[in-house]
Amino acid sequence: MGITDRKKREREKLRNLILGAAMKLFLGEGYERITIRRIAEEIEYSPATIYLHFEDKDEILYALHEKGFEVLFKRQQTVLSIDNPLRRLRIHGETYIAFAMENPQYYDLMFIMRGPGKKIKQKEDWHIGRRSYELLKENVKDCMDARLVPQENLDVATFSLWAHVHGIASLIIRNRCAMFPEDQVSVIARGALDFFIGSLARGDR
Repeated sequence: MGITDRKKREREKLRNLILGAAMKLFLGEGYERITIRRIAEEIEYSPATIYLHFEDKDEILYALHEKGFEVLFKRQQTVLSIDNPLRRLRIHGETYIAFAMENPQYYDLMFIMRGPGKKIKQKEDWHIGRRSYELLKENVKDCMDARLVPQENLDVATFSLWAHVHGIASLIIRNRCAMFPEDQVSVIARGALDFFIGSLARGDR
């Protein structure tokens, strides 16, 4: 391995160390309370070292946000081989909820914490998040084209489905499902998704 490759690996290793410490602190103590100096103390480096990798605290949070979306998008792509659009849509929703349950820290950073919104507004094209939404939107469109769901406004229908699965995921990862036995939460979540998509397929109002 050459010097350039070794330096690149060392830089990536330190970057990941910073991101890991930041995630732990943001979620444990609150994003607003954490400073660059606090992150530096956590990894036993100087604040100047962190500034070599990230412009500010918001950029660190956005980098974590991007990593989460990379994982989610890869998970979403696994449903593309399913031919039946309605079944694909159901599995798509189930995959989204499973991602949240298996990666609650990333989900919190991606969809619940306010911090990433600052950087998103600065982006001319929020590709990392938009492509996940477009994948869902295309799936809904396929269902409409196949007349498996009512021919409604595509954005309204897509947003409605996303809002539904986001609500399920958020309630679960924020421990708001105490009314159900713990081993039944996943079953209830799948049932709620089936109920919504079943109503959508029947054209219930």
